[in-house]
Amino acid sequence: MNGIAALILLVLLALGFAALAADNRHIPRAGRAGRSVVMAPNGMVATSHPLAAQVGLDILRQGGNAVDAAIAANAAIGLMEPMSCGIGGDLFAIVWEARAQKLYGLNASGRSPYTATRDLFRERGLEEIPLHGPLSWSVPGCVDGWDALRERFGTMPFARLLEPSIRYAEDGFPVPEVIAGYWKSAERLLSADPESAAVFLPGGRAPAKGEVFRNPALARSYRDIAQEGRDAFYRGRIARELAAYSHRVGGLLALKDLEDHRSEWVEPVSTNYRGYDVWELPPNGQGIAALQMLNLLEPYDLGRMGPESADYWHLLVEAKKLAFADRARYYADMAMARVPVKELISKDYAEQRRKHMDLRRAAQVVEPGDPRLSRGDTIYLCVVDKDRNCVSLIQSNYHGFGSGLAPRSLGFALQNRGNLFALDPAHPNTLEPHKRPFHTIIPALVTRQGRPWLVFGVMGGDMQPQGHVQVLVNLIDFGMDVQRAAEAPRVEHLDSATPTGLPAKGSGRVVAEAGIPDSVVAELKRRGHTVLRTRTNGGGCQAILIDPATNMLHGASEPRKDGAAVGW
Repeated sequence: MNGIAALILLVLLALGFAALAADNRHIPRAGRAGRSVVMAPNGMVATSHPLAAQVGLDILRQGGNAVDAAIAANAAIGLMEPMSCGIGGDLFAIVWEARAQKLYGLNASGRSPYTATRDLFRERGLEEIPLHGPLSWSVPGCVDGWDALRERFGTMPFARLLEPSIRYAEDGFPVPEVIAGYWKSAERLLSADPESAAVFLPGGRAPAKGEVFRNPALARSYRDIAQEGRDAFYRGRIARELAAYSHRVGGLLALKDLEDHRSEWVEPVSTNYRGYDVWELPPNGQGIAALQMLNLLEPYDLGRMGPESADYWHLLVEAKKLAFADRARYYADMAMARVPVKELISKDYAEQRRKHMDLRRAAQVVEPGDPRLSRGDTIYLCVVDKDRNCVSLIQSNYHGFGSGLAPRSLGFALQNRGNLFALDPAHPNTLEPHKRPFHTIIPALVTRQGRPWLVFGVMGGDMQPQGHVQVLVNLIDFGMDVQRAAEAPRVEHLDSATPTGLPAKGSGRVVAEAGIPDSVVAELKRRGHTVLRTRTNGGGCQAILIDPATNMLHGASEPRKDGAAVGW
């Protein structure tokens, strides 16, 4: 072969490999990442929308801190990814304050309406709370969460933090690929309500990839908050219009429910996994399920097994089953139910529960344990600033566009978190007036030797605790960098029992992404798992790692979403 022919062959091979990479850019692969780690010294923002990440970074560059940037980025993504989050939903956050060298937890989830009782649902012939519609509402906690964060840690007024989102809402922004797909899938839900369709289906359909979307009604709502603060939402025009809308469509939400809402500062809880302290928030969220899973897995040499071992994936699924059995039995609003958090996340309890894990066979029936209790769609973003203040924030409507209802004059969808209450009066998560429902959304943060090491989260309902564990195992046991750890193939175990009283469905289903080897899938089936294949499963990770050797920021945002990690 002469030199020219060889050169042509090399070019053709390169083009072929490039085309193959493009065709498979969204398929996670073990051991390599589709993006490089983003590195920066002065500050970093990672979100599931590139423009929202840039909004947060601009705030950092203007002198704002991590909390300021997180609020601004959250407002932007509430506009730009409206099916997943917005001011009609709830919020949770973990904050590391560098000056005090201390972690703070914020529970900004809303409560049920005062008139929401089990008797009301029984009188209407309902055995469970509807997934969509006005009966699925709880009070939206997002705006009060922003206010609580800003009042305690922020440095900028709402007017400055919301200005970029107001401008985008009025002038418009292009809809990216993944979000366009989510929007399209919600057309039927939105079209069932004229007001929701007027807000989110311009021209009678969802905006396609690359089309410009505007939301002047949300711009007005943001302007109200910029001028009047959180009271605009809970006592002002927005509150009055929400209450009127609720009355119009048969909801239970009233002005008093909004007026009485307050967020709550809570103490994060942790377990130590191989020298790393992993921090989550206590219930009503499900964060402690991740801690329970880590405790169950810690005695096993996962690093020796490796990410392509059937033993590892089997143990992960079995640990998830045990943790979620406890989740279904015990997790609830701790203001109105006794939840044995300390016992559930203890190493002694994990040792007791680990006896139910068989390395050779999948468990078919999993019961909750006895921690000796006296008998008695989502977005995630993270920010680290120049002073190494850290914010881990998650915010959600629950299902896509929440309840499917959005007041035309306000420009945002109302969440359907009330669907997660149980109607069984004996269950800790049973519906009661002015009570917080069980929540799936969980932020996380990891410290090492008393300093922040990783700020991260994984989106996607029941996937979240499973995703937290898989990302941490990738980093700590398998030695991956933060981008590879986020992108690496994952499994999701489905059909566990839920805190709504719905039972588990047998041993459940293991949904394995395309990057999991066929040999692993075959072995999992041999051990008794039902395994399904998927291109990519639920979830999407954003993460910022602080390198303890250099103090540099390492950011990751993986291609299951449209997002980006940006720094300066």
